[in-house]
Amino acid sequence: MTFDENSLYSVISCNNGDRYSLYDLAIWKNGLAFKKINFSDAGIPVIKIAELNNGIGGTTAYTNQTFSEEVHLHKGDLLFSWSGNPDTSIDIYRFQLNEGWLNQHIFKVTPNEQIVDRDYFYFLMKLLKPIFTKIATNKQTTGLGHVTIADIKRLNVVIPPMKIQHAIVSILKPIDDKIALNSAINCNLEQQAQALFKSWFVDTVNPNRKICRADEFFDITIGKTPPRKEPEWFSKNSEDIKWASISDMGNCGVFINDSSEYLTCAAVKKHNVVIVPTNTVLLSFKLTVGRVAITASEMTTNEAIAHFKTDNTYINEYLYCYLKSFNYQSLGSTSSIAVAVNSKIIKGMPFVVPTNDEICRFHEITSPMFKTILNNQLENQRLATLRDTLLPKLMNGEIDVSEVEI
Repeated sequence: MTFDENSLYSVISCNNGDRYSLYDLAIWKNGLAFKKINFSDAGIPVIKIAELNNGIGGTTAYTNQTFSEEVHLHKGDLLFSWSGNPDTSIDIYRFQLNEGWLNQHIFKVTPNEQIVDRDYFYFLMKLLKPIFTKIATNKQTTGLGHVTIADIKRLNVVIPPMKIQHAIVSILKPIDDKIALNSAINCNLEQQAQALFKSWFVDTVNPNRKICRADEFFDITIGKTPPRKEPEWFSKNSEDIKWASISDMGNCGVFINDSSEYLTCAAVKKHNVVIVPTNTVLLSFKLTVGRVAITASEMTTNEAIAHFKTDNTYINEYLYCYLKSFNYQSLGSTSSIAVAVNSKIIKGMPFVVPTNDEICRFHEITSPMFKTILNNQLENQRLATLRDTLLPKLMNGEIDVSEVEI
């Protein structure tokens, strides 16, 4: 068989094995173009790229209708999002929910396990992510790019014998499993904190609580974006100053400790970009309203994110839960909350101030939960770095795994 020899599409490998078109290694089934008539208030979630990146949320759609089994998702299915922002949306995912229906712009990928181990295929797709990003960037229009079936047919890779595949998986998968376990623990801890918040502050009335404008209790500042037409202000170097976006907030978990893009020191100084201290609660209020995160280190943000600064850090767990559960629709003056909310409205939003005793008790119970969440997130960052360092060396045959016992 003749393969495309273009350097972007022909993946070099030191592993011995047979070369295949990526397309021939699996069945690729695109999702459906759902319409409003398909949706209902409850039922099975419709899985879009937003759900893959951020989990089930306020924008998730549901349906009670039944569709082809080919787009019926079950836990463990492999999904490849092939359209969107090349840096943040084009990727392979393991489906984590029990059930779902697949939306368009995502392939349900079923590997041919006679040729390629399922987990090995997942790591192979992770290895190819930079290539997918380049392909999508080359086709990028209005911020979006895509990887088509034609591209997948052109991509060709070396697949080693099954024994080597299993050896590689035996090294990489335990790292991924530990990351998944930490993430599940964090999800459970956050749910406990939110349940306690609801019990104490939503379901229970205390006449001693006060209501004020948010900016009467917090020093609220807004981030900034230097002129995009002047690329010298922006960087991909992690040694520069972290610059968080709404997308970063969607991917980070409770705490945010890094960003996908950075600002130079000169940019921060020249454009008076606000430095956000560690342990500050962030809130997104443009386009995607209501994402909340706590800074785990100093950073800056873009202009779509508000920073709730306070010297009373005992209130941060309460503030996080308060902002996560707040009804932002109540702030909007139009049907489009993304258009209606601005920094002035955010600063003037109502904030319910608990009594000092309530704040202290809530902090005493939830602070250990949040500390565990932060420690798990930091461990996951270290594990992800280890995995991403090992991944190309193992998959390309730079590390010999022939003697690994499984």
